[in-house]
Amino acid sequence: MAAWRPQLYERQGNAAGVDPVVLTNAIATADLLTTPALPPVFTLAHLAQQAGVDYGALRKVAGRSPNEGYRVFRIRKRPAHDGERRYRHIAVPSANLMKVQRWITQAILSKAAAHSASVAFSKGDTLVAAAAPHCGAKWLIKMDVRNFFESINEIAAYRVFRSLGYQPLISLEMARICTRLAGFSVRRSTDRWRVKFWRGRGWRWSEIEAYQVYRAAWEPKLGHLPQGAPTSPMLANLVMRDFDAKATEIARSYGMTYTRYADDLSFSTRGAFSKAECSRLVSKIYRLMGRVGLSPNVTKTRISPPGARKIVLGLLVDGPAPRLSREFRALMRLHLHYLQKKEVGPAAHARVRGFVSVAGFRNHLQGLATYARQIDPPSFWWTPMLAFRS
Repeated sequence: MAAWRPQLYERQGNAAGVDPVVLTNAIATADLLTTPALPPVFTLAHLAQQAGVDYGALRKVAGRSPNEGYRVFRIRKRPAHDGERRYRHIAVPSANLMKVQRWITQAILSKAAAHSASVAFSKGDTLVAAAAPHCGAKWLIKMDVRNFFESINEIAAYRVFRSLGYQPLISLEMARICTRLAGFSVRRSTDRWRVKFWRGRGWRWSEIEAYQVYRAAWEPKLGHLPQGAPTSPMLANLVMRDFDAKATEIARSYGMTYTRYADDLSFSTRGAFSKAECSRLVSKIYRLMGRVGLSPNVTKTRISPPGARKIVLGLLVDGPAPRLSREFRALMRLHLHYLQKKEVGPAAHARVRGFVSVAGFRNHLQGLATYARQIDPPSFWWTPMLAFRS
């Protein structure tokens, strides 16, 4: 995408007979953006034109039409410690909404810098690079944020666009485009999820009649980042900049290194430490989460003292470089054994592993093999996985 140039914009506007005052105001508005790499977005119609989508469709999304353009389904997560089945809800945008969200991601969000402690979703980020800061650690603390994307509402998204220099109205509209309403939950009943503007008849979020929010107490007031939208990962990183900065300060006060990979928080140190200090650090981070509307998944908090295995993002970090775990290598060897065993073969092994088709199982194995070679390129014993055919 070519960078926006005010000189070219003004010349083309003059040639088209646009009012010079309008051109001057537009250029002054564009100058408010925090970096020249950001494209100006003056109105919702301008956004629709740049993204190549229908303006009317975007207006319905920004106005919170009952049909917001998402296909929602759930996938099973790993069982909880008590054996309870858990599910992750995925909201996939419609084709038009996906198109404009991808434009916002590539043209706007990718131009804004997340905090240095954020090690996911930015250009060049890899699992190896994300785990590397914790290699050789004596103490490792891992925490997890419960319902990470769903905990970030449209006000937080609005503030990101405003912080980049976009005007209030288009910031609201882009925040609406990047979020969706969901059903009632205890989390969404707190003050953080209530609109703060009172105009006589009820709480509302905008002066524009089509965008005003009048809802009963039990109805959702604000949208949240949908898991499945291309905008959600980078937008979440930008929302978390202040949290990451404060978490980094806390970590440094204990002589620890802090990184965040989406909802996975890791703290490590090579120096002297104690269980009491671990407890104090964990408590401080829990309180910090609460102040920004996040809640910890307490069951996933792990403290690994000296002598214990250290795993970050599924990789061993007890040596000078991240490595594949023994469990992962054993699983790959198991797959390779049964694929090559004449009495079993791909079809029977795929059925045993719960796959409905050999093609789906093949794609799964090739994904594992590609991942393994990224972590440990010299090891080629899983190369047959990449060549596996149904």
